[in-house]
Amino acid sequence: MEKKTSWVCTVVTQVSLCFALYIALNLGHPQNFIYGRPTSLDLHFISVKGGFRPLQKQLDLLKQMEMVAKTYRARFVVSSSELGEDDPLFQNATQLFPTLRLPWYTSCSTRTSKRPEVGCFAEKFKISNGKTLDIIGVDTELLQESALRGSLSGNRKNQLHWMIRTLERNTSNWRIVVGYQPLVVCGENNEKMEKQDVFENLRRIFMKLEVNVYLSGQDCTSHTQQSSVAFIGNPCLNQKEEPYSFFVNGNSLLSQELANGFLLHRVSPMQIVTYYITSSGDIAYKTVLQQKGREAM
Repeated sequence: MEKKTSWVCTVVTQVSLCFALYIALNLGHPQNFIYGRPTSLDLHFISVKGGFRPLQKQLDLLKQMEMVAKTYRARFVVSSSELGEDDPLFQNATQLFPTLRLPWYTSCSTRTSKRPEVGCFAEKFKISNGKTLDIIGVDTELLQESALRGSLSGNRKNQLHWMIRTLERNTSNWRIVVGYQPLVVCGENNEKMEKQDVFENLRRIFMKLEVNVYLSGQDCTSHTQQSSVAFIGNPCLNQKEEPYSFFVNGNSLLSQELANGFLLHRVSPMQIVTYYITSSGDIAYKTVLQQKGREAM
């Protein structure tokens, strides 16, 4: 009887150890699987709002970004920040998290980063079936000033002139423009309402040049579809470190911990799927942008 009891205890102990090992291996993995096994035919990348955060919140965010980048084999990271390569999120990510030592493409401010170049970056990526994706980073403030003046004036240092020439030279199937400031009004904000005319000029230019997505930082999380252009705002912490409303086409859906989150984008020849992920690994929302501007949410 004692031998049987000993045998049962041994089995129970082994099962408990295996279960504990399983929990340890899976602890910290994304709480929701975004979709099935990632396919090698699709291109995945992460976008995030750069800038300063309290240290613990920054580490929480980077840990989730690292896990998602590893799970879905993200090719690169796009950061909406006016600090360029001086951005603290970029610096800590590449120094402390090995999986995030991917190519980082950051928007910039010529005034802040003192960049001599016009524009922040222009990159082309292969998707599948011979299709390509263009991602172009701009200095949003200078872009707005150029649009407000309404004249290119032949100046090669003109931000709008540079963006138009860059887009005209490329014939990719997908086109994403990245900036650190939003070009849509998020919620009730009288100050931003004054910029509506400038925003409208830029939106017309985007439609003419067949831009699919404008990706930016945002003082509230937003997704707005206007004609063939999707305006997507990356989550960011406000000064009070409080969650804020999540807007989709002007409607507030929720107010949760997405403030310290990020976006995962899956690009295929026919669609771009964007997942809004919290710093806890939950999926707050998903949007699907179909080729030719058709969208499902």
